[in-house]
Amino acid sequence: MPMSLVETSLPTPLNAAKSATEKVTRYTNRRGPFGSACPAACGVAGLQMTASRTASSHPLSTQNPRLSSYLDKDSDNTDNMEAISIAVLDDYQGLSEPKFMALSPGKFASTFFKDTLRPYNHPDTTQDVKDQLVSRLEPFQVIATMRERTPFPRELIARLPSLKLLLTTGNRNLALDLDAFKERGIPVVGTVDKAHPGSVGSVSTTEHCVAMILAAARNIAQDDHEVKAGGWQTASAVSLYGKTLGQVGLGRLGIAVAKIMHSAFGMRIAAWSPNLTQEAADEKAKAAGFPVENEQGEKTFKVVSKEELFKTSDVISVHIVLSDRSRGSIGEKDLSLMKPSAIFVNTSRGPLVVEEDLLNALDKGQIRAAALDVFELEPLPLDSRWRTTKWGKDGRSQVLLTPHMGYVEQTTLEGWYEQQVDNVERWAKGEPLLQSLY
Repeated sequence: MPMSLVETSLPTPLNAAKSATEKVTRYTNRRGPFGSACPAACGVAGLQMTASRTASSHPLSTQNPRLSSYLDKDSDNTDNMEAISIAVLDDYQGLSEPKFMALSPGKFASTFFKDTLRPYNHPDTTQDVKDQLVSRLEPFQVIATMRERTPFPRELIARLPSLKLLLTTGNRNLALDLDAFKERGIPVVGTVDKAHPGSVGSVSTTEHCVAMILAAARNIAQDDHEVKAGGWQTASAVSLYGKTLGQVGLGRLGIAVAKIMHSAFGMRIAAWSPNLTQEAADEKAKAAGFPVENEQGEKTFKVVSKEELFKTSDVISVHIVLSDRSRGSIGEKDLSLMKPSAIFVNTSRGPLVVEEDLLNALDKGQIRAAALDVFELEPLPLDSRWRTTKWGKDGRSQVLLTPHMGYVEQTTLEGWYEQQVDNVERWAKGEPLLQSLY
């Protein structure tokens, strides 16, 4: 059965070169923002229409969302109406498309949503946006998610009567209400990082964290901008040798970053978390291949109080897991203790920090710099203060931002999507699923 990839996308030089009268078959959701009603199966096109190629590229756009559907050319074929409908969410790079395209076209119909609507359970999400999200998702039997990009709280799950299988990535996703899925009898399955066995993305995140620490200390982004704009040196860099790296959390990621910064750059390592003891830190040092203490009797991984960590560290790096207890763990009081020359780095989760407190501290120039890969709300709204403030100007701190790239490696993501497709096929055949989350 012939297949065709049809896509609403941005106007680009390539698209502009195509016929201006090109017809595009577009999937239209029932009561959704994309058009009129479609048949109940909704995994295939319910309507053929002319669609302009003007979809917004911003991931939070709600107008003409950029999506692709693999659809049979003959929309009247009754076999299509029986196809298992799959929604693939939040794949910004488009890496999932060739993987899901490989599924049998007579049995499966996949739709790809490359924009992200505001989370259903976010306090600022309006009822209209909630309804848009429901309208988008309710036709689908299978939904494939990417990490925590689209949360599934109980109320949203209850509004998706067609949902039969939820695919996520990694082996943990706190944005999913697993109890609600279990009560509905909806399987939830994850993936493993085959590119870095046993790491669950920690290798990639470690590399990204180290890169951000170095970039903030060496003014990489700032100097790159200055040179390209015709300028030259504008600020001095700072050395990390002999300085103190303060680790908020000393788990797998915290140890990995500490090991690199201690071995490669001679940084002293201090650590704090609510339950961390010096005895546990000593064992972690030995497991990492370090002596428990140096010749001067100084601990390799020195456990300190939270207050001392923020007072004495030259770089603060956050590595604790987000939970109800840890949410908002770092706030105004902690940030006010930091040295004016200090750097704050967060590659863990945005809500661990009271975002308004961090924004205000940086706006006042209280510390040298912040390097952030995670935020309270992702993707960042276009009017976010992180985007609109002129950081590094008028006495403000330097701010380095990346769009939650700590785990975004092509090999890892492709491996995750391959595993999701495998589980779809297993589910369709009634075979046991792999990596169940409950």
